[in-house]
Amino acid sequence: MAYTSIMVLRKEYLERLAAWREKQVIKVVTGVRRCGKSTLLELYIDQLKNSGVSDEQIISINLEDPENAALLDHNVLYSHVQKRLCKNKYTYVFIDEVQQCVNFEKAVDGLFIKKYVDLHITGSNAWILSGELTALLSGRYVEISMLPLSFSEYFAFTVTNSKKKAVDRRAAFDDYLHFGSFPCTAALELLCSKGADHGLIKTYIDGIYNTILIKDVAKRTGITDVSLLENIIKFLSHSVGSPISAKKISDTINSSGRKISPNTVEAYMRALTDSFIFYHVNRYDIKGKQHLKTLSKYYIVDTGIRNMLLESSSPDMGHQLENIVYLELLRRGCRVSVGKFAEKEVDFVTVGAELRGGQGTAKAEILGGTAYYQIAASVLDPNTLARELAGLRQIRDNHPKYLLTLDDIPSQANYDGILQRNLIEWLLEKTTG
Repeated sequence: MAYTSIMVLRKEYLERLAAWREKQVIKVVTGVRRCGKSTLLELYIDQLKNSGVSDEQIISINLEDPENAALLDHNVLYSHVQKRLCKNKYTYVFIDEVQQCVNFEKAVDGLFIKKYVDLHITGSNAWILSGELTALLSGRYVEISMLPLSFSEYFAFTVTNSKKKAVDRRAAFDDYLHFGSFPCTAALELLCSKGADHGLIKTYIDGIYNTILIKDVAKRTGITDVSLLENIIKFLSHSVGSPISAKKISDTINSSGRKISPNTVEAYMRALTDSFIFYHVNRYDIKGKQHLKTLSKYYIVDTGIRNMLLESSSPDMGHQLENIVYLELLRRGCRVSVGKFAEKEVDFVTVGAELRGGQGTAKAEILGGTAYYQIAASVLDPNTLARELAGLRQIRDNHPKYLLTLDDIPSQANYDGILQRNLIEWLLEKTTG
């Protein structure tokens, strides 16, 4: 297909890989299947070659390629790479979907201790950085958590590759919200704008979903009741942005005639978060300054998958926008919680997870300060505005407070220190540099 030749440049992730070049750490790129991990490695390899690295210095292996079936044994994998290492100069080793290799951590550890080896691995399951590997490589790896396209990346790609003189931001955002953010989806959307069938996008998203469901969840965890797993996925998709618990899901499924315990539901939910299809977010008591163990929320990695699963109903716009903002805050390096202040809820409380440069109003949270976010489709109705501001107004500290909406406003509106921003403009603002 023509769209496969179009690569989306993931500049931020490339810069992060480049920053760790030849540092004595393993670079571990994690993220949901088809978010762009393999393409990122290809782009980085091109970057290395352009900087003068020779072909013999690069070893690139995709363990999902049937031609590499023999390498799924860790001894064979180690031997294959070890024989090709250059002497007295760096060899850049890339092992894609490393979890396919049984006991891969033994091969990884063996390669790590070799001199002049710059090692990169990718994985579609969070468990590759848990248990034995974490203990084995403690302090010796850096994780680069990858997500599908941000709206800024999606819009830049659309503008660059569209034949239109101008691309309408709102129309592009509506497509992003509806079809989702996988890189290939963006390329397919360009084809559709040139006359191709939108059914291509649905088929592609359905393919991603089924691959994740079977390969990264059911097969990896030994789940045999796939229909029950799908029921839980649809329940979580429908409940995006709403407080949820394993017991609530269990009670709902049991009421339909099937029997499942809360413990089993919890195991299924853990498998879904380990495969990066859902993200689990705890509640945070702002007044008491502590995390709460009950009524967490879940957000899905891609709104296109959610829309496909809930095709028979209309997904709630407010929760869709909340999902988009949650993922964007993760991209900006924030630790994100759902806020609670007395009886009021604040959609998100963020704390910067790492020191990163920034410009504009997003600088506070990126540089490590606390910030509060409320998200709504529109607050043009005075009653809606009052409701959305209520939780933020109760918080008496001096940390930044934002109300993000799709309303067109001439400039930032300020309600006693609470800044209202246009959500699309906020998504497109420069946050690094």
